[in-house]
Amino acid sequence: MLDSLQSLFNGIALISCAMAIGASWVASVASPNCSFDKLTGARADSHVRELLYRTATPISGMMLVSGALFLLATSWISGVVALVSSFGFFSTRLMLAPKEGKNPKGVRTRRKEQRGSSVLLSLMFTIGSVAAALLGLFGL
Repeated sequence: MLDSLQSLFNGIALISCAMAIGASWVASVASPNCSFDKLTGARADSHVRELLYRTATPISGMMLVSGALFLLATSWISGVVALVSSFGFFSTRLMLAPKEGKNPKGVRTRRKEQRGSSVLLSLMFTIGSVAAALLGLFGL
């Protein structure tokens, strides 16, 4: 009975991990390509920043569920990698938090660099999510 529960948890964790990988790919690769093809530069930039900001929490939640289920299925390494990826996806949300108030005199905020960094972080943790899924597939 315990073996069947572990395989069930592992299967659901793999499904959750695959959903997070797909959502991250759409949010950081597919949609920005369409945005920069169809919109002006400034509008596309703000659209991509908003998209990454809005999708970071659900993707992080999916990876959190996946990590917890991997740990319940005794796939320890994949569970830890999934939980680290969950924190990484949430950190992209923290990086793109809306600006509050005015900047002090002489200080500039570079929003394009924030977008580039958050896309890079999102892709990096997508690779971490793929690694967690592969490790979970082999039961590690």
